[in-house]
Amino acid sequence: MKKKNSILIRPLVILLDLLIISGIVYFVSDKEYLNFTFLSYTTVLWLFISYYTKFYNVYRYTHITRVLTLLLSQFFVFSLAYLSYFSIFKEGEVVDNQLIIFVLIIIVVTFFKFFTFFLLKKYRSDGKNYRNIILFGENTTAKNIQKLFNERNDLGYRFFGFFSDKLYKSKTYLGNFKNAFAYILENKIDEIYCESSGFNESQVVEIRKFAALHKLDLRIIPENKAIYSKDFILEYFGTIPILKPKPLPFEQIETHIFKRTFDIFFSLGICIFILSWFLPLMWLIIRIDSKGPLFFKQKRDGLNGSQFNCYKLRSMKVNLDADKIAASKNDKRVTKIGAFLRKTSIDELPQFFNVLKGDMSTIGPRPHINIQTKKYVNEVENYLVRNSVKPGITGLAQISGYRGEVIKKSDIENRVRLDIFYIENWSFFLDIKIVLQTVFNVFVKEEKAY
Repeated sequence: MKKKNSILIRPLVILLDLLIISGIVYFVSDKEYLNFTFLSYTTVLWLFISYYTKFYNVYRYTHITRVLTLLLSQFFVFSLAYLSYFSIFKEGEVVDNQLIIFVLIIIVVTFFKFFTFFLLKKYRSDGKNYRNIILFGENTTAKNIQKLFNERNDLGYRFFGFFSDKLYKSKTYLGNFKNAFAYILENKIDEIYCESSGFNESQVVEIRKFAALHKLDLRIIPENKAIYSKDFILEYFGTIPILKPKPLPFEQIETHIFKRTFDIFFSLGICIFILSWFLPLMWLIIRIDSKGPLFFKQKRDGLNGSQFNCYKLRSMKVNLDADKIAASKNDKRVTKIGAFLRKTSIDELPQFFNVLKGDMSTIGPRPHINIQTKKYVNEVENYLVRNSVKPGITGLAQISGYRGEVIKKSDIENRVRLDIFYIENWSFFLDIKIVLQTVFNVFVKEEKAY
């Protein structure tokens, strides 16, 4: 099994546990509990609890004692939630089978937890499901890592060698810093290890950017095991301390599920309660003001650069330059009603249809017209990071005053800076703040709202 299939291991283990729980309930419980409510309750509670106990955060280097701790934590909390069902819905009624069900769940899930744990170790010992790694560091550290992975082949790592600006007569010495990135791509390296004391700060930053760009796992080996940073998680490979960068919000699947759920319910509310009566009214007003369609659609960059049709209420006269020239102050193409729509951002409302379709999110970096994207990608550092999440109807940059026409380079640089800040620091409360500030800005005179 190659690395690309490793991402399937955790979902399959979760699915197996859910099938075990549902199967035990189905075959052992009294008929009165074979209903959608009880099965849904146990399934949702299991998933919810496992998220907070980190029950499925088991990695190839996880020690067996950690697995035992996770099992105890999961079953302790799940037992309280499971028995609460009978207190809430059955007024404390005790049925013999409910205890049998719970004991069976503990036994069977525990068995398969250890079964998959040792099965994967055996699988990796046979040279399957391996990960290729290299080191930025010194010869001594390289020897320690190579020794560890040779002794623990059940971890499933293949150590290719190390890069250092010092010259070494060693079989595992691969060259200096300048040669590293090309080698990593050519040899399909999966993980990068970096000794913090072996390189200067700018080189470490460059390594982190490269790893993020090519979606490679990065591990930092601290000079002293007491080193700690809020941006890293301290782990151990054998006796070697490793700093693992904490995952960013959008690197976690629960963030995408949470945002998508919010987007669907929020945009449905807007479409049903506002757009259902507002769009026919706007069709009449826009039609009287100028000839042309109600909607204006334009190709924009979506997630990972994919193209989609972005919808707006038409605020300009029909013209051939719409895809070439962005709106500017006192733009003669803007109609009378269009000026009001743009001023209040009402012209953006049809983008809730884009949100429902899944092309956009309610909150995120604003998508630029394609001609701007082609220009800024070569002028602004990290510009394409914006494409790592779905574009939004509104965003942190917009409520901070960076919207509309780009007059000077700092305008787009600050917009990108705030978009990246949003991506790296997302939270539900930040989204709520942006929504409320966007609504507030409708009633405030914004200098660049044209």
